[in-house]
Amino acid sequence: MFPANPHRLLAWLIAGTLIVGLPLVGTITDRLRTRMQRAEVAEALTGGDAALAPPIFRRYGCVGCHTVPGIPGADGKVGGALSGLREQVYIGGVLNNTPDNLVQWIVSPRRFSPKTAMPATGISEGEARHLAAYLYRD
Repeated sequence: MFPANPHRLLAWLIAGTLIVGLPLVGTITDRLRTRMQRAEVAEALTGGDAALAPPIFRRYGCVGCHTVPGIPGADGKVGGALSGLREQVYIGGVLNNTPDNLVQWIVSPRRFSPKTAMPATGISEGEARHLAAYLYRD
């Protein structure tokens, strides 16, 4: 069934790996490219830098209340999960989901919903832009 020559067997294994593996590499590359494009769009829309967001999420305690994709330990259950935020219609159930509204909600949620459980954290508008860029990239 298999070639008797070990070099030939190795050649067959390499050929099989390439035939099966190359489409997978292409799929992974396409996903990374799409994710990078979404990150660029998110940063352009918000004026923030998504790469600066992880320590801000931790510094202001967001991770204690929210589950935030890609942030280790951000598995809070008090507030809503923040995955897929760019696809949601409303922010906090009260604001149309736009980049500016998201930034303003992060800075001052009680301005829009006085009974929200989300506290005023003292996050600056600049920091909120970084968080918004991060949240809109996924």
